[in-house]
Order: sequence, then structure tokens, then C-alpha cells
Amino acid sequence: MPPFQSNTNILSLTEDLLVRIYEILVSESDRKSFRLACREFLRIDSLTRKHLRILRIEFLPVLLHKYPRLQSLDLSACPRIEDGVVSLLLSQVGPASNSLRFGNWTRGLKSLVLSRATGLRFSGLEMLARACPCLESVDVSYCCGFGDREAAALSFAVGLRELNMDKCLGLTDVGLAKIAVGCLKLEKLSLKWCMEITDLGVDLLCKKCVDLKYLDVSYLKVTNESLHSIASLLKLEVLGLMACPLIDDVGLQFIERGCPLLKAIDVSRCQGLSSSGLMFVVRGHGNLLELNAGYCLSELSTALLHQIKNLKHLEVVRIDGARIPESSFQVISANCKSLVEIGVSKCVGVTNMGLMRLVSGCINLRVLNLTCCHSITDAAVSAIANSCRNLVCLKLESCNMITEKGLCQLGSFCLLLEEIDLTDCCGVNDKGLEYLSRCSELSCLKLGLCTNVSDKGLSYISSNCKKIHELDLYRCTGIGDDGLDALSSGCKELKKLNLSYCNEVSDRGLGYIGRLEELCDLEMRALNKITGVGLESVAAGCKRLADLDLKHCEKVDDLGFWALAYYSRNLRQINLSYCAISDMALCLVMGNLTRLQEAKLVHLCNVTVEGFELALRACCVRIKKVKLLATLRFMLSAEILETLHARGCIIRWD
Repeated sequence: MPPFQSNTNILSLTEDLLVRIYEILVSESDRKSFRLACREFLRIDSLTRKHLRILRIEFLPVLLHKYPRLQSLDLSACPRIEDGVVSLLLSQVGPASNSLRFGNWTRGLKSLVLSRATGLRFSGLEMLARACPCLESVDVSYCCGFGDREAAALSFAVGLRELNMDKCLGLTDVGLAKIAVGCLKLEKLSLKWCMEITDLGVDLLCKKCVDLKYLDVSYLKVTNESLHSIASLLKLEVLGLMACPLIDDVGLQFIERGCPLLKAIDVSRCQGLSSSGLMFVVRGHGNLLELNAGYCLSELSTALLHQIKNLKHLEVVRIDGARIPESSFQVISANCKSLVEIGVSKCVGVTNMGLMRLVSGCINLRVLNLTCCHSITDAAVSAIANSCRNLVCLKLESCNMITEKGLCQLGSFCLLLEEIDLTDCCGVNDKGLEYLSRCSELSCLKLGLCTNVSDKGLSYISSNCKKIHELDLYRCTGIGDDGLDALSSGCKELKKLNLSYCNEVSDRGLGYIGRLEELCDLEMRALNKITGVGLESVAAGCKRLADLDLKHCEKVDDLGFWALAYYSRNLRQINLSYCAISDMALCLVMGNLTRLQEAKLVHLCNVTVEGFELALRACCVRIKKVKLLATLRFMLSAEILETLHARGCIIRWD
């Protein structure tokens, strides 16, 4: 019988099959490999891609032409985008025409992220709103130039369903009124830190946008009158009231009688509330799924507990900072069987016995925050591990009596664990990390101030926890170059790493760090053994690096900073305070790093006033926040200070 002959040419597959293969690829690195394989795969990528995040604004026109079927566009990493750029993009020549018209990319666009795009004003926003007929979601959070005129321009996007205006400090009730009248289909709105919004604006919003399901007015100085208006929203499901200083228990009485579909409420850090106010909310909403009252209550009262136990569907409860009677845990355990997350950080009264009673009934817990619950020991951790097999996040910061025995139980039973915070748990050692390394799904591990762990313990984690993307080794003085060698070999997906005050790390260790191609956030304060050679290795190898902290790295010379200016074009935030950088190197860094938005430049002893002046001129178009020594306020020219201010840059004088 002749052998089976198969066509091994993958290009013989139909376009439909290639699209299906592409859609199976989840990680961006895999998709990048796919589109670089051949021209046909590149074409499939262009046809299929629906989401795009731009890192360099100069490539924006080409990419928008290349991907005509975008549904989501993220420009948050391009703070330099302004009205002129928008006008140019919208008037580009289309692929099938020689006439000027809206680019194809606007036709199907549903989501637009413009967070921190401080150069964009009402003209550009109006052009975008009119050009994107399908636009449903817009994020203009942290746009310091966003005010009432910009809100009026955005109101032309009549199909908007989601809008994030967090920290748009220029927005007043007038601008909010424009949004409320123009965007009647709004379902989700966030107004956190919009400090000029008052009860008047909230009242009009609630009268016009009756389909709101999500509303966040955290940090606003609204009063009970706003809660009276919000109570009329019949479809509201999620309400954020975090740190609203002027609301009290009377306001929550309105919520008790309104918002019949309410599922989640956040009143954390609302100092005017008491257990009585929360009782109104709980009593009026028996189907509540999430209750966040962190740092709001002085004590969990018996009366409130009696109401909470009736919430049979409650999934998340956070009562951080309160005094909790030990008997409360038994009540919650017996009645709130649906709980998947509990937050009791910094609570007084959390004991081993209380936690044992809690987890005996709440076996579906996935997230448990026990930060600063100093009295718990391995006995409590063992009970948690035995009962809560589906646990994915456990926070044990400053639980000083936890040792390798507790970690042994976690490593034996909590095999789905993804995040654990062991910061300042001085009982954690290498043996404990060996046990913990059995949790192969671990993606976030915090070991700050764990001085009893060494390279050996880190090698256990590196060998078995391949999915780690965040690792905090702050002041882990036992960690050195050999541990970083193991880390770079085993944890290829690492994105965030803190090595500050790990004094044994040298240039050799940074050479190993340079192998971590996915690394985007690196802290390495006060590493006294590293020089420019080590920094060059990091800059050349970690091309995705976006945040870098080099404070007190006093032996790093200009060689390292030149490499940083040449290789690290994706840097957004940098801390060079107390570094030995020169005038020339500082100008090169600040000028070449075209994505840089925030820089801390305190106590640069080798930099002159002229050096600071030139460096700030080199980056004044794009820099959004800079920290300088207070004495420079009177030495820098008025011209550069005015230019920075006009561009929306915030200067913090130290």
C-alpha cells in the first residue's frame, strides 16, 4: 500500500482556516511571530486585527492604513496627539480613492482610548466624534486640558455607551450637561476626581441618561442631594462613592428605596457613614453581589452583620480597617456561602480561630486579603489552604508569624494560586519558597523585606513558576547575581521586577536581566555595585522597558545613560535622582526618549542649571510631569517654566 501523501505547504490552507488559526493565538508575541512568518500571514493579520495600541505616534498613519477593520484603538501611550494630527489622519487618501476623505479606520471603530492625551482639544474631539459613527466607548481620563468645550465636542458621539472622564479637572456641570443631553444612550460613566461637578450636574445626568448601569462619582464633593437623584436610576447596577466626604447615612436612605437592580456599591473611605447607613443599603437590596466598605467603619456592628447575613448571593465584601468581633466570622461563614472575595486588611480582631470558622463555610473563596493581620499564624494559613482549594489571590503582607509550614500547606493544596503577597513576612525562607514553587500558576509574587530568602529560594521559584510576570524583591538582601541568572532562564514572561536595595546585585546580574525581553517595569534603587556596563545590558536587551527607577545608583556613568537614550525608546517614566549623570547625557536622554512622560531629576550633582534648561527644552513638547529640586525654581528661565506650564506639564518642586 503506497504511503499517505500529504500537502505540507501551510499556504495551501484557505483564508478562513488561517483566520481561525490566528484567532487561537492569545499572546501578542505569538501573533507577532505569525505575521512575520510570510506575506500571506501578514495579510491575514491586517484583515483580522480588531484591536490596536499605538506606542509611537510617528507610526500611527501607516498602521491605521494597514489595519482598516479596527474596532478598538488605544492612543494612551501617545500624549503628543493633538488636533492637527487628528485632522491629518481623517483626511488621508483612502486605499481605493485619490480624493481626500475619512480614512477607512473610522468606519467600524467602537472603542477609543485617549487617556492622558493632553494636547487634544475640542476641535480634534469633535472631528473624531463625527467621523466615527459606531463609537460606543471613549476614555479621556487624566486629560488635564479636557473641559466643558471638549465635553460639548464629545457629545456629538450620540451612540456613546461608555465614557471615562476620570480626573478631567476642567469639567464642570456645564460640560456634564452637554454629555447628558447629547449622549442619551450612556450606560457606563466614570467621573472620579472631577472636582467641579456638583449636585446640579449629577441631577441633570440622572434625568437624561436613564439607562445608566454604572456610575462612579468617587472623590466628588457631592451631597445627599446627588444620592437622591441617583436613586431614580432604575437600571443602575454599580455605584462608586469612594471618599465622598459630604455624604452621610441620610443619603444612603435614598439608595435603600431606589436603584432596584443595584448589585455593587463602593462606599470605602466615606468618613461620614456608619453601620446604620450601610444597613439601609443592605436592607433595600437583597440581591447585592459586592459591598465595599473599606476604611469606612470603625466597627462591624451586630445589627449590620445581621443584615449582611441575609445577602445570600453576596460574592465580595471588603471591610478593611474595622474592628471585627470574632463571632462575626462564624455568622458570615454560615450564611454567605457564595463569597469569593473577602477583604479584612488592617482589621482588629482577626484571629486564627476566626479565620478557621470563616473558611470552613466559605470554601469558594478565590481572593483573601489579610494584610497587617499580625496575630495570624501558620494554623490559619493551613486552614485556608485545606478549605479554599480554588484560591487565586492571598495577601499576607506583614503577617510576621507565617513560616515555611504555612507555605507548605499552600503549595500542597492551593495549586491554582496566581498571586501571593508575603511582603515583610520575616519567617519566609528558601524552604518556604520551595514549597510555594509547587503553585505553578503563580504570576505575581511579592517578597519585599523577606531578608531570609536567597538565590537558592529564587531558583526554586524560577524552575517551576514559569508564568510569573511580577516579582517584588525589595530589600531582599540575600538575592544576588546567581538568583537573577536562574530567574532570567526560567521566568521569560516577567514584566515587572523590583530589585531595589538588593545590594549583592552587580553588572553580571544586570546582564542576566537583559535576557528578559518582556520586562517593562524595573526598579533598582541603590544598587551600589552596578555601573554603566550593567545598565547598557538592560537597555539593549529589554526593549519593552517603560518604567525605570535608578535612584541612588551612583556608580552608573554616562556610558549607561547613552545606551538608555539609544535603546530604550519605549520609556515613559524614569527616576534619575541622585545619579551621576552629566549635562550632555541628561540632554540626550530627555531628547531621545520620545515617549517619556514623567521624570524625577532631583539632586543631580553633575548637572548644571544650563544642563537642566537644555534637557527640559528637549522634552517640553511631550513631558507631562517632572520633579526638580526646589532651588531650581529661581534659576531656570521664566520662558522654559512658562512653556512647560502651557504644555500641561506639572512641576513638583522637592
